[in-house]
Amino acid sequence: QVQLVESGGGLVQPGGSLRLSCAASGFTFSRYTMGWYRQAPGKERELVASITSAGGSRNYADFVKGRFTISRDSAKNTVYLQMNSLKPEDTAVYYCNVRTVRYYWGQGTQVTVSS
Repeated sequence: QVQLVESGGGLVQPGGSLRLSCAASGFTFSRYTMGWYRQAPGKERELVASITSAGGSRNYADFVKGRFTISRDSAKNTVYLQMNSLKPEDTAVYYCNVRTVRYYWGQGTQVTVSS
């Protein structure tokens, strides 16, 4: 079955960096667009970034452009989100996503940006 496992979250000061990882299994990784979403308490889940199956096209939410980078490693079946210049408003649970016959989500990893 499809499985997505996020890791790499934690507590970081404003201006700091984190790299999130999503290990994928249960589907042909190279065929599908992958995405990162986030959800803060009391707010809807929102798209952060996505990357096409070939890795040649990336899409970013306006609020992370220039700060975050999405990438994928087909040999490792892993998607990454490099987050730089983090702000307190980036605090959220970050989820990995893929759509095959339906949407699949990982368990999420907590990112907290605070002094």
